[in-house]
Amino acid sequence: MTPTISDLEGLARQAGEILRAGFGTRPGFNHTHTVDYKGVINPVTEIDRQSESYLVHEIHQRFPSHSIVAEESGGLKGSKEHEWFIDPLDGTVNFTHGVPIFSVSIAYANSGEILLGVVYDPNRDECFSAQSGKGAWLNGETIKVSTTQVLDNSLLVTGFPYDIRSNPQNNLDYFAYFSKNSQGVRRLGSAAMDLCYVANGRFDGFWEMRLNSWDVAAGGLIAREAGAVVTNMQGGADFMSPPQSILAANSTIHPLMLQVFHKFSEIKE
Repeated sequence: MTPTISDLEGLARQAGEILRAGFGTRPGFNHTHTVDYKGVINPVTEIDRQSESYLVHEIHQRFPSHSIVAEESGGLKGSKEHEWFIDPLDGTVNFTHGVPIFSVSIAYANSGEILLGVVYDPNRDECFSAQSGKGAWLNGETIKVSTTQVLDNSLLVTGFPYDIRSNPQNNLDYFAYFSKNSQGVRRLGSAAMDLCYVANGRFDGFWEMRLNSWDVAAGGLIAREAGAVVTNMQGGADFMSPPQSILAANSTIHPLMLQVFHKFSEIKE
């Protein structure tokens, strides 16, 4: 038994209700979140865990033989032919500070190929979805990437790795370059939403390094089905294998950004 796009949309919306109900409960609002840290700047809250617990339970109930790769639980055993990638709260740093930019990300893969993806923003009630070979949608309406042709006219988005303080490969060089050679570079704090905003033409390109499969599985499919070229930062097709990097942009901006990554790589060599 395999899931449908409606199955994923329903799961994402219900998990989004968990996030919406818990949002704003920090000092200065109602009460304090229980916040633990997986790294110095990598928090996890009780709401992350509640959302993931709901999703894992529902998937196991409906598809008991399927395997799940989830941010907080790691890999949960099951058939590798049927595999789910779950980020129950993408944008936890925003969430803990009361910034309303975060999402739920769910993808389903069959025999290693991502077939279904949904990213839900509970604050704007925006449900981005895609089915391999069928297209991408926002709340049921077809979406497409931008038609921007020139890097100078593009609006880009990126994020930074959690080891930014200790690893010299921290994206700051690329951020500086593109900030000077585009209309601007934004940093939303949710890779899944970044990819969806590329899919919908709000951004012209997105790049980030050292992500995880659950960060990019759904958003990568949505961007690709909306017409984006989606690769790793070396231009290879595989953006799911660690250490993940990703570049998603319309077909004109993608090669222009890729040239920059290659140029920087040559300089560092």
